[in-house]
Amino acid sequence: MEHKDKRHNSTTESEKNIHTDFTNNMTYGEYLQLDQILSSQDRLSDHHDEMLFIVIHQVSELWMKLILHELNAAIESIEKDDLQTSFKQLARVSRIQSQIIQGWDVLSTLTPSEYMEFRDFLGQASGFQSFQYRKIEFALGYKTDHVLKIYQKDRELYADLEKAFKAPGLYDVAIKQLAKAGFTIHPDLLNRDYSTPYEEDQSVRDAWLTVYQNVDQYWDLYQLAEKLVDIEDSLQQWRFRHMKTVERIIGFKMGTGGSSGVNYLKKVLDQRFFPELWDLRTEL
Repeated sequence: MEHKDKRHNSTTESEKNIHTDFTNNMTYGEYLQLDQILSSQDRLSDHHDEMLFIVIHQVSELWMKLILHELNAAIESIEKDDLQTSFKQLARVSRIQSQIIQGWDVLSTLTPSEYMEFRDFLGQASGFQSFQYRKIEFALGYKTDHVLKIYQKDRELYADLEKAFKAPGLYDVAIKQLAKAGFTIHPDLLNRDYSTPYEEDQSVRDAWLTVYQNVDQYWDLYQLAEKLVDIEDSLQQWRFRHMKTVERIIGFKMGTGGSSGVNYLKKVLDQRFFPELWDLRTEL
């Protein structure tokens, strides 16, 4: 008993500085605005599992917000020739991607019968309409103007997306680094219309191949290339898990947003962001 009392007194003494009076100070919940965050899960049905559906998608959007924060910072760092900083930012993107991929494992606990109980309440709302996901695609260089029409309802959002649509992507600034390093890059690529999808180019392919054949000489460019491969690899894993989760829950039904559902998700798996970095692996 005496031993327990001493331990209790020791714990009390060591924790005596814990703040308990927040009358005039900001709390943890206030800093994070938890009242807003935790009151934003408004189910449209009375089905228990709709909470799971909402939370998983909200968490994914928060992770995507952080991905965009880091991707945009990395693009800016590369433009400033600060590759070391960009490596940290891109590595963080990859770690975030590992978290967002695991979200599908949680959602896959939703069975087809359970989802059908509240699916009709979604109307035409769909993850296909995620504007943050579109901005991630834009930052990685995949741009299709028809998706912009989805967002015309909100002028401010549309203007923001249009700006991202026309801005150089991660691969564009990486290619400029190849030119700065002395590689001969087709001049049309260095001042191209960034609102058009990137197409494979032999001069870029030759430059990256040289980088990989001379790692010690082009160490920074080699690291940059591998960071890009990490991100595309993880994005494709995310897409695959998305496709399989949708197939598991709704089979081959049409998506709520009007897409062909699983068939559409299978098709986007063929999209490539940094094609030369994958092709050169066959040539090495």
